Amino acid sequence: MESGSIRLAILEDQQIFRESLISLFEAAGMQVVARDGRAQGFLAQVEETKPDVVLVDVRLESTTSHEVDDGLRVVEVLRERHPDIRSLVLTSYRDLPLLERCFQAGAAGYLCKLNVSCDEVVSAVERVARGEWLVPPEFVEQTQPAARDERGNMLGRLTLREREVLGFVASGADNLQIAARLDITERTVKAHVSNLYRKLGVNNRVEMAMLALQMGVPRSEIPMQHP
Repeated sequence: MESGSIRLAILEDQQIFRESLISLFEAAGMQVVARDGRAQGFLAQVEETKPDVVLVDVRLESTTSHEVDDGLRVVEVLRERHPDIRSLVLTSYRDLPLLERCFQAGAAGYLCKLNVSCDEVVSAVERVARGEWLVPPEFVEQTQPAARDERGNMLGRLTLREREVLGFVASGADNLQIAARLDITERTVKAHVSNLYRKLGVNNRVEMAMLALQMGVPRSEIPMQHP
């Protein structure tokens, strides 16, 4: 997707930073169709404007109260209501558990404000809009050429069910969601995930998801969550 056709929404509590992002993206030719510093108002705007990509901060402080909104909940709601809208998290936190939570919530990408340039932010939105996943390199070991040659062999060692589970892990699904989708117990899912850790040689679900994408495993549809 070209920059000029990307419709973007920005959820950011710091007004000066939000306005700077708006200027940055508009200068790149994107259309900023929604912007807010609070979750409820932002979701209402997204419902009306239907952007292609939303840029979301995870911790949203209010200037009028001590309440703190959870940007991850916004990502979850958008995944449930508008699965075609792609979410890109932009945060100051560099924390692997948070990264995993973001992808489990349905995020398509994760960026750290502390070490990303303006050009990189624009490029990240473009990549996410094209359907790519985006994970900071410091969280995932770079795949060496020799390792790439092993991907076919690694995939061949997986059972059909393990491949199915891997597809859901690649989409950010948790064990309970996978169990519901495949009509198996959560305990059985945990066993399959343990086998995947061992066979793929990864240390966490983010690495597993990224390796799955590198091997060409399609992301499976996560079942809708209903209250």
